[in-house]
Formats: sequence, C-alpha cells, structure tokens
Amino acid sequence: MASRISPSKSLRWGILGAGAIADEFSDGVAASSTGLVHAVASRSVAKAERFAAAHQVSTWYGCYEDLLADPGVDIVYVATPHPMHAEWAIKAARAGKHVLCEKPLTVSLGEAETVMAAAQEAGVFLMEAFMYRAHPQTAVLLDILKSGAIGEIRALSVSFGYRPASSWEAGRVTDAHLGGGGILDVGCSAAMAG
Repeated sequence: MASRISPSKSLRWGILGAGAIADEFSDGVAASSTGLVHAVASRSVAKAERFAAAHQVSTWYGCYEDLLADPGVDIVYVATPHPMHAEWAIKAARAGKHVLCEKPLTVSLGEAETVMAAAQEAGVFLMEAFMYRAHPQTAVLLDILKSGAIGEIRALSVSFGYRPASSWEAGRVTDAHLGGGGILDVGCSAAMAG
C-alpha cells in the first residue's frame, strides 16, 4: 500500500471483536516491543469490558464505530466473524486507521478488491493476518530449501488439522455462510505451510 508505518512501542492497536483469536492477538501485542493494545470493541459492552479487564486494555467500546473514532488508535486488528471483515476493514481504512485483518481478508475476490481499493484511497497500510507469512520458521524453511540441503523438491504433500475449542467454533469452521470451510478458514493454512 502507499503508506508505511514505523514500529514503535507507541503503536496503538484497536481490536474489533473480543473472541478467542482477539485474545491470542492481544497477548502477542503485550509480549511485543512494538506496540500496545489501546482499545477493544465488541457488539456487547459487557464482553468488551471483560476482555479489557483480562488483557489490561485501558479503553473499551460496545460498538465498533466508537473504536474507529478513537484518536488514540493507530491501527485496527479486525477480529470479527469472517463475513464482517470487508465491511470493517473498509470502515477502518476510511477512518484513517491502518488495518490488520484476520484471515480470510474477505470471503470473495470482489470484496478483497474493494477493501484494497479503500486502503489505497485512504493511504493506509493493509495486511491480512496470516501468521505463516511473517513467522520466523517460514524464513528458515525457505533458506533450507533454497540451499539445496535436502535436495531438489519434486513433490509436496501437506495436511492440516486442529480441534475446535468449542461446539460454536466447530460449527463456524464448517459453515460457508460464516466464511468457514476448507479454503477460507483452515485450508489456506495448509497451503501456506506447504
């Protein structure tokens, strides 16, 4: 995108959504040397307040719009259910916030193009939160493969699986209307890991 952001401990994150992936993300930011979680928003103020208390977040909101209007937020992590990613990534960009959107960026190519156009027009950074792209193990693996240490790669077989944490998550993972399924939710992890 047209804009770059400079990492510093003062990079102030706002999290849209207060579910399990937001918990993991917040813990990661807290352990980092480049930022802090300034605010969280949920569709339920009680859930946002519980999340804030659990993660030592100073500000919480019961609606996403209030977080986007917060001048203390530099970058937004979109951790909503998949079908809401496009809407809130676009709104965040239009609010002048940089955007890290949980995978999948959107549930269709058309939505992805619209999100990218909104970020470019606003001059903000946009990235899909796909950990394998930035994980140190990926760089090490690529170095090993490029060095020829294990020979020429002729074929690759990859599988990926995990156990959903709850019955709701299990349903969401397989429900196409919620952006679940083999490609949007878990299949892309195997493709990138491979």
